[in-house]
Amino acid sequence: MRPRIAVTAGLEQRGGKERVCLLVPYVDAVVAAGGMPVVLPPTGQDLTADELAAVADGLLLSGGGDLDAALWGEATHRAANVIDPRRQRADLAWPPLAEACGMPALGICLGCQEMAVARGGRLIQHLPDEPGDVADHGGGGRPETTHPVTVEADSLLGHIVGSHTLEVNSTHHQAVREPGRGMRVVARGPDGVIEAIEDPAPGRFLLGVQWHPERLITEPPHLALFEALCRAAAERKSA
Repeated sequence: MRPRIAVTAGLEQRGGKERVCLLVPYVDAVVAAGGMPVVLPPTGQDLTADELAAVADGLLLSGGGDLDAALWGEATHRAANVIDPRRQRADLAWPPLAEACGMPALGICLGCQEMAVARGGRLIQHLPDEPGDVADHGGGGRPETTHPVTVEADSLLGHIVGSHTLEVNSTHHQAVREPGRGMRVVARGPDGVIEAIEDPAPGRFLLGVQWHPERLITEPPHLALFEALCRAAAERKSA
């Protein structure tokens, strides 16, 4: 049986009705990697670690808008597109619950940032405002940009993608500034912006990437991220 991968979803208003929403590429990536996607709506009751473990074998924190900067003690930037408070509350609860039950977790874009903030980290609220030679990361609604990232070879990420450098897409205006307690920076862009973080504890799969590998699953290194998540979830399921 395929491992069940819980995928976080957002909320949107359409036609006067509120809807749970999840972009199809996340579903396609999980299926292509051998998993069974299970949508986690942000409007339900709180779950315990045991309840989360009962419905899923792995966790995928999907992308979206921005977190409220009050979480790390800053005023929210004028360019921020803050997600619904219900989603924010739910999303920040998932990583510690997954950790508590030994569930592998992969965070993408917003999901990577949530992993950092859940551990007490901080974010860069608007990359164009940063001092120094910070590149265009494609966060202003322009066509998707790409750039290389340098991956730490001795990391979980490095083991998964099998490369010291990786070409990634880039559609974000925020990024991790401080990765949080126990989290290690394992990839950076040429401008030094953090592109991936992970918990280096032995046997732990808690990995966040700033790019969108779900849009790149025709390329083996990016599909490999979802395959690794599904493999770790299957191993946990059979343990």
